[in-house]
Amino acid sequence: MFRERTEEIKFSFFFLDVLLAALAFTVAFSIRFFVMYPSDYITLDKVSYSWFGGILIISQVVVYSGFNLYTPRRFLSSVDEVGAVLGGAGLNLFFSFAILYYLHIYEVSRLLPLLYFVSEVVLTLVGHSLFRKAVLGRRNTGRDLREVVIVGAGSAARKAAEIIERNRLFGLKVSGFVLEAGDRDEDVQSLGDIVLGRVEDLEAIIDRIKPMYMIYAGHSDEHQNLKNVLNLCDNQGIHLQVVPSYSDLITVNGSIENYDGLPVLTIRDIPARSGVNRVMKRTFDVVFSLGFLLVFSPVFLLVALLVKLTSKGPVFFLQERVGLDNKVFRMLKFRTMKVQDAQASATVWTTKNDPRVTAVGRLLRKTSLDEIPQFINILLGQMSVVGPRPERPYYVEQFKTRYPYFKRRHAVKAGLTGWAQINGFRGDTSIQDRIDADIYYIENWSLFLDLKIVLLTPFKGIFSKNAY
Repeated sequence: MFRERTEEIKFSFFFLDVLLAALAFTVAFSIRFFVMYPSDYITLDKVSYSWFGGILIISQVVVYSGFNLYTPRRFLSSVDEVGAVLGGAGLNLFFSFAILYYLHIYEVSRLLPLLYFVSEVVLTLVGHSLFRKAVLGRRNTGRDLREVVIVGAGSAARKAAEIIERNRLFGLKVSGFVLEAGDRDEDVQSLGDIVLGRVEDLEAIIDRIKPMYMIYAGHSDEHQNLKNVLNLCDNQGIHLQVVPSYSDLITVNGSIENYDGLPVLTIRDIPARSGVNRVMKRTFDVVFSLGFLLVFSPVFLLVALLVKLTSKGPVFFLQERVGLDNKVFRMLKFRTMKVQDAQASATVWTTKNDPRVTAVGRLLRKTSLDEIPQFINILLGQMSVVGPRPERPYYVEQFKTRYPYFKRRHAVKAGLTGWAQINGFRGDTSIQDRIDADIYYIENWSLFLDLKIVLLTPFKGIFSKNAY
C-alpha cells in the first residue's frame, strides 16, 4: 500500500525533474545565445551542446537521487526539499565544469552551466510546489482516493491513521477502525464516531465500505484474529499490511530482508553502513580531507610551530578514543595542555579555565584548530569527517550504564564534526542531548546531511561558547 503509492509519487517527481532539467537547460541556452550574446549562435557547435545538455539532464536526476530527494519526507515537504535541490544542483554544476575541463570540451560556453544552475533551482522548486498543489487539489475533491480500514485501536493503529492523514499526497483515506477484544476502553473512547464495528463483523463492514486496503495494527498475541483477517482479505481481494505492536521500537530505517525464504525484520538499520552509502561516505571523507590538508597546510605548519615554541613537549597529542564497533584507536590532536600524567589525561574532564591548558592551547581549543590533525585519522580510515565525537574509554565505561543507548553512537565511525556539535552540544554540555543528536544523525544519515553539517560547522560548530 504505502510502497505502491510512494512509488507512484516518486516516479512522477522523477519524470517531472527530467522535464524540468530539460526546460532549465533550454532556458539557460536561450538566455546565453538569444538574450546575452545572440551573435554567438551562428558559430556554435550544436552537436556539442546537444550532448552536453543530455549529460546535464541525466546527471541531474542521478545526483538528486543521491541527495535522497525522492524519499517520502523530501517530496512531501516543499521546505525540506530546498536544501536537497540546492545541493543537488550545485554538485551537478561542479560535475558539469569537470566534464568541460577534463574532457577538453572548449566548444561549450562556461557561462551556460551557471545559467543552468539558477534556472534548475528555480524551476525545480516552483515545479515541485505546483505539482504538489495540483495533486493535493485532486485529493481534496475526493478524486483518486483509496479507502483504508484499520483493525485495532491501540497506539500503533492511531499512529497509522495519523501518518495517512498527514501524508495526503499518497491519496489514502482512513474509513474507520475495527475493534478487537483486547482493545482498552480508553483507546476506544478516544476514537469517537469513526469506529466501524468489531472484528467479528469485519466481513459485513467490508461489504459496506468496500476498502481497497486494510491495516492490521492489533495485538501481537491475537494470532488467530490476524489469520482470520488475512483469510478474509485474500477472499475479498483486499491488500493487507501489518503494523506490529512493537512498531515504536523500529527506527525510520527499519527494514525486512529475506534470507532464503525467512523474513527477518531489522529494527535499527544504519544507512551509512550499507554498501553504496559506505562507499559514498568514504569517498567524501578521503576527497575532503586531502583537499583540506592541501589548502590549509600553511595553517597546519604555523600551528605546529606555535605549539613547539610556546611550551615544552611534543607538537602532537595522541589519546585513546573509542570508535566504530567499540574499537579503540589513537586520536591525533595538536597538544593544547602542559605535558601531564597519562592516567590523568585519560580520566580527568576538561573544565572552564582549566590550569592545564596553555595560552596557545586555549586559542586552539576555542577555534577548534587543535582538531586539524584528525584529518590524518580520517585518511587512515579510523574516523570520518562527520559523525559522533569519539570519547575516551574511561568515560565510555562510565556513560554506558548512566545513559541509555550511549553505545549506539559506535554504530558509525567517529567524526571530526557532527550534528551534536553544530547544535551547540560541545564541551561541558548535556551528555544526553549529545547522545540524542548523535542517534538522530545515525538514523537519518545522507550525503546531503553530511554536506549540511560540514557547511554549518564554521558558523555553528567551531566558535562555540562551550569550547575551552
